[in-house]
Amino acid sequence: MLRKHSQNQFSRWRTVCLVSTLLSVTAFLGAAPAQEQPTPNGAAEQTRTVTDMAGREVTIPATVDRVICSGSGALRLLTYLQAHDTIVAVDSAEMGTPVDIRPYALANPQFKEYPAFGDFRGMDNPERILGLEKQPQVILKIEGGYDYEQLAARTGIPVVVLGYGNLNDDRETLNTTLRLMAEVVGAEVRAEEVIAYLDSLIGDLRERGAAASSQPTAFVGGIAARGAHGFTATDRNFTPFAFLGADNVAAREDAAGASSTEARSSHATIAREQLIEWDPEYIFLDLATTRGGGNGLEQLRDEPIYAGMQAVQNERVFGLLPYNSYNRNFDTVLGNSYYIGTVLYPDAFSDIDPHAKADEIYTFLNGGPAMAQLTQIFPDMVFAPLTVR
Repeated sequence: MLRKHSQNQFSRWRTVCLVSTLLSVTAFLGAAPAQEQPTPNGAAEQTRTVTDMAGREVTIPATVDRVICSGSGALRLLTYLQAHDTIVAVDSAEMGTPVDIRPYALANPQFKEYPAFGDFRGMDNPERILGLEKQPQVILKIEGGYDYEQLAARTGIPVVVLGYGNLNDDRETLNTTLRLMAEVVGAEVRAEEVIAYLDSLIGDLRERGAAASSQPTAFVGGIAARGAHGFTATDRNFTPFAFLGADNVAAREDAAGASSTEARSSHATIAREQLIEWDPEYIFLDLATTRGGGNGLEQLRDEPIYAGMQAVQNERVFGLLPYNSYNRNFDTVLGNSYYIGTVLYPDAFSDIDPHAKADEIYTFLNGGPAMAQLTQIFPDMVFAPLTVR
């Protein structure tokens, strides 16, 4: 039945796309007509109004084909919409780093060739924006960093405030952001395709996980959060475990309290003694930890306290791609989910090649594959058992 589902999921996805497209086009045709607004030289410019995610009504040109993306992850989402050719500049995060694990950037190396308009995490520079040879018509800004009202006032360029969200418990924010971005740049049809594609993958993962006879206990360590961390850094709301129905030991009630490094975040550092007591059957390691921040893989290998854990004894420690890099890489979250599924539920995922599936996701969302480059960064560790003992 699961194989039949795998074969049929894309036909259902295409049907959803067609329906969503019709609804999107209908809504678009029924939208308020563009308005004329005087320009400094006396000519009339066609404009329209959008409501951004700060609740502001923002007047923008009727047709927008020049933008900049400010804030963590904004350009990623514009890339998903296949509208990244509308950018005229980038923030400093897109200029290149020694090790880049962001699939959208790997698939689009041309981002490095654009002029910079400011620093990363939304620290925009109004003077540099005004000095750009090609002026953006709209600034698409994920809230944070430079104040958006001041940015609009100092540049005279409309700023549309966005959210970000996630694939699990804040999916509404993600969908709203994609649709709002699409409304600005005229990519409504593509937005519905992306949302339907994500729905299809998540539904497939949930169905395969639900068909399993048992839910094994699991822990993910070394989770990055604004930099690399050690082995006991985890995500209490780890999305792949949620999709697959795995028993995330870090989500238990006794994981709360002093073990949390960020009171309002799912990112937490678990006490080693608590982790030993839980003794999960499977351990997954975010490979970002091998690039610094204590190196969780070396901790597992060198610290005797971990030697008796059943996952270590049974050689059930596996490497995952880092998904936190300039905000969440949703494509990598889904690629990791499919790999974890092959480990926890091999029968339900017997038709899945994790590397091929990840590149399918990367190509659909970013326009190109990324696995070859990512496996070069983490040789012999991506979607593979890790040697601990």
